[in-house]
Amino acid sequence: MFIEVLDAKYLGDYKISLIFNTGESKIVDLSEELIGKIFEPLKDKSFFQSFNIKYNTIEWSNGADFAPEFLLELSKMQEFNNSKRSITTL
Repeated sequence: MFIEVLDAKYLGDYKISLIFNTGESKIVDLSEELIGKIFEPLKDKSFFQSFNIKYNTIEWSNGADFAPEFLLELSKMQEFNNSKRSITTL
């Protein structure tokens, strides 16, 4: 299946709420992914939150984007890691 971002909303810091064409709603934290020249401007939170949906994913005016498959997998990994941390702190 071709993964697409259908909707995206800025949540704060470097977190974005995403809705995919798979029917999944996920939250992704991109704070650790802003590496490289194209992503440097995204470290400015006011610029970070100015993304649009273009070509089935989120994109910024400087051309920076993340593949929708990457966003989905990263969000699932972060969700799993957060649930593991919650269990170990009980």
